Amino acid sequence: MPQGVKPVDDFELNKYLGTWYEVARLDHSFERGLDQVTAEYVLQDDGSVNVINRGFSLKKQQWQEANSRAYFVESSDLGYLKVSFFGPFYGSYVIFGLDKSNYQYAFVSGPDLDYLWLLARTKTLSPEVITQFTDQAQALGFETDKLIFVNHQ
Repeated sequence: MPQGVKPVDDFELNKYLGTWYEVARLDHSFERGLDQVTAEYVLQDDGSVNVINRGFSLKKQQWQEANSRAYFVESSDLGYLKVSFFGPFYGSYVIFGLDKSNYQYAFVSGPDLDYLWLLARTKTLSPEVITQFTDQAQALGFETDKLIFVNHQ
């Protein structure tokens, strides 16, 4: 995980499960050009989490979907997981900001400063939450001026 990024504690997976909308992200190849991006988290019998990422490609005029599996790195009450899209290769999935009372938004980092997401239970968030996200991410060294705000129309 990136230096300075700390996973949230008192994490409750059951509250995190379900569908999240991607509100903002840093650009990367596997989501490039996608709108209406969602991530669905489903608990598996073995305690892992199946992650289904879905987005609409304007260029191809079709939905694209990627499945992955996530596992807790340390304990299940720490927002720090490892995710695999490609077999035995894992990347960090670090929840470093979270609406702990209602689980309505989450700030997520990948393994380095190139991966950053703002997720929400709704397609939009208040300007206050967006500012909180960008301020916190910028203080950690993320290039927030390069954020893509996802179109959900």
